[in-house]
Amino acid sequence: MVPALHTVFYKLAESLRRLRQREEGQTLVEYALILALIAIVVIGIVTILGHTASSVFNNVNNAI
Repeated sequence: MVPALHTVFYKLAESLRRLRQREEGQTLVEYALILALIAIVVIGIVTILGHTASSVFNNVNNAI
């Protein structure tokens, strides 16, 4: 009876360990998605401001 109980506890501990690892993997994926979203927003802002800044410099150049 005791070895069977030991086996049950071992399997339970192993299951908990795998569950914890899966949650860490999910957290990593969530951070990657957040990072990708931030990168998309930054690229969009730089693109918009880049065109605006280019227009300003062209206007200054034409004024000189």
